Amino acid sequence: MPVIRIDDIAHVRFAAPDLAVMRGFLNDFGFETFEDSGRLYGRGRDGRPFVHVTEPGETRFLAVGLRAASLADLETLAVAEGVLVEPLDEPGGGHVVRLVDPDGYRVEVVAGQEVHAPTPPVADPPRNTAAAKPRMRAPLRLTSAPAHIQRIGHAVLRVRDFRKSEGWYKARFGLLTSDEVEAAKGVPLGAFLRCDRGDVPSDHHTLFLAQLPGPPGLLHAAFEVAHFDDLMLGHQHLKAAGHKPAWGVGRHIMGSQIFDYWRDPFGNELEHWTDGDLFTAADPPQKQTMQALLAVQWGSPHPMQAGRLAPPTSLVAFLMALRLRVLRLFRRRSEGTPA
Repeated sequence: MPVIRIDDIAHVRFAAPDLAVMRGFLNDFGFETFEDSGRLYGRGRDGRPFVHVTEPGETRFLAVGLRAASLADLETLAVAEGVLVEPLDEPGGGHVVRLVDPDGYRVEVVAGQEVHAPTPPVADPPRNTAAAKPRMRAPLRLTSAPAHIQRIGHAVLRVRDFRKSEGWYKARFGLLTSDEVEAAKGVPLGAFLRCDRGDVPSDHHTLFLAQLPGPPGLLHAAFEVAHFDDLMLGHQHLKAAGHKPAWGVGRHIMGSQIFDYWRDPFGNELEHWTDGDLFTAADPPQKQTMQALLAVQWGSPHPMQAGRLAPPTSLVAFLMALRLRVLRLFRRRSEGTPA
């Protein structure tokens, strides 16, 4: 049994040397921004006090926030971890339990924040299809503008030892596997993990833990926007403003969401997404290949596959599996267990 079951992701936290520059990007990305006590905050339209935080300092990822169901759950977690429940001295108040995961990531588990009534999502205009024609004698006219961020959806973390990190997060927060990704059969690369809300549907993933080459770090954080037109208008607005695209637009296989990735001025990757999968606790985990992770159902290919000399995904998967097998062998030898 896990210590608690979290409700959702709450926020991501960064440091950057120039809050004014970051604020310009966040405004173009679709956040409502404000400053408080020397920090820059971004919020969506879901009534939560903030979903993105930037503190002054050298560029780096600082923490991921998770939302507990109650203060009682925070107290249960604090007792299990031997730490304190602290007041959260940030907009919206509430309380927080601060932990550090196996890779040194700060994990801020919050509860009791003040929540306002959400702003309704921007309406999706009627669409004429071959099956139905609801829009009659009414031209559709759209205006380029920042996308409308409704909420934070997930974060992707690069980890050193996937199984160790997976066990840590599942034991404390009750996360369920939606899709486990294998570089080769029996060689796990990572997993898309979702919240366990019982019969209440949850996003396909709240965290994706990926054992990829490179130092630990946030690979990206994702924010849900109103609908497909909203995502595309936001894409056009960011492009016109001269911001740096990272990957998109396309539709993923795992999670099914339409995606659009951008880099902020300090290199952090943020995603707009819409139309993602939802599952309950009754839906079993699935196994997927690394080829499926890199592929799209339609749209822009993964940046690794975009060039004329892009390596075959089968070769990428083979090399990744070889790397993971070698790491596993050395880890077992260092622990004194049979290889």
